[in-house]
Amino acid sequence: MARLVLKFGGTSVANLERIRNVARHVKREVDAGHQVAVVVSAMAGETNKLVGLCREASLLHDAREYDAIVSSGEQVTSGLLAIVLQDMGVEARSWQGWQIALKTDSQHGAARITEIDGSRLVERLEKGQVAVVAGFQGVAPDNRIATLGRGGSDTSAVALAAAIRADRCDIYTDVDGVYTTDPRIVPRARRLERIAFEEMLEMASLGAKVLQVRSVEMAMVHGVRTFVRSSFDDPDAPQVGAGGLPPGTLICDEDEIVEQQVVTGIAFAKDEAQVSIRNVADKPGVASAVFGSLADANINVDMIVQNISPDGRTTDITFTVPESDYDRAFAVLREKKDLIGYQAIEGARDVVKVSVIGIGMRSHAGIAARCFQGLADKGINIRAITTSEIKISVLIDSAYTELAVRTLHSLYDLDG
Repeated sequence: MARLVLKFGGTSVANLERIRNVARHVKREVDAGHQVAVVVSAMAGETNKLVGLCREASLLHDAREYDAIVSSGEQVTSGLLAIVLQDMGVEARSWQGWQIALKTDSQHGAARITEIDGSRLVERLEKGQVAVVAGFQGVAPDNRIATLGRGGSDTSAVALAAAIRADRCDIYTDVDGVYTTDPRIVPRARRLERIAFEEMLEMASLGAKVLQVRSVEMAMVHGVRTFVRSSFDDPDAPQVGAGGLPPGTLICDEDEIVEQQVVTGIAFAKDEAQVSIRNVADKPGVASAVFGSLADANINVDMIVQNISPDGRTTDITFTVPESDYDRAFAVLREKKDLIGYQAIEGARDVVKVSVIGIGMRSHAGIAARCFQGLADKGINIRAITTSEIKISVLIDSAYTELAVRTLHSLYDLDG
């Protein structure tokens, strides 16, 4: 017997037919003797509808009332799933975030979880009751509902798994696992049987959309073994595949991976934009003026490249920001022109960040050189580069996205 947390996203609970399919997955685990808690998202499209209503009511709406409205989608789903489970003969009860209680900070609309007391849920689980928990929500210090931001149900599920000391957190989604890259671009991409927390964190933050970054961070910190699988698989299909696991991808500690490839996957992010400031005085405090101003405006900066002029008097600074913050970044830098002292500012939206990821890179030389040479052989120019122990990221023109991803995927022997 194991204690499991199962999470189902919006497409998995899009209508009553799919909710009944989800209930079959839950019943299968209950019939196998497991203690089961379920975390659900709102039905597909429901959150967008509720957000739209808030904006239509007022562009300057109160964040607390916004949370009260948009969190209602998960409340509906949790109640419907509990009803369907009861109709199947499974004892189930729905729970809202405040009933657990899942406590958050005071940042309504993008709250972070601060504490979960899972004792009440554990009592119910040990009595054989399935807990159906509304994801994406908790209770803030002002005793009002707070939501966790887009993708927050993943974070809810992992946090709940940590709180009740679950053996595994299964994230059911519309894909059947984590792949070496996007199969829509590389048809020969392989589904990974296992991937280390660090690798998954890099892939999630660098463009892979399978899991929310914060959920992977939480899983790594608390050591929650997380399993990505498809909710559209037949609930009655065999549940033991390669390595004794069901079909899907296990995200786990590096020690659980016996054979580790040098490179695990290729990720890409199209929502990047490049900003360059030209002929800045090369003196102490300039970088602080640039990036401090952007930080004060809550604009995240990623890749940074600095080129000093031959005479050492001026420098060019190039960096990337989220594409959605491109115009704001320009506005902030123009406002601070006198403080920074640059001559010109340039930018580009038609760029993409492509990343090579793998914990095996720590102990192998020449990985970056192969990447750069492989792109050069295809005539792909690199605008910027950043590296860490387990990743290499390059910024290139977006027109070369598919060519770059396919080239690197083959170069590191990832084709299935």
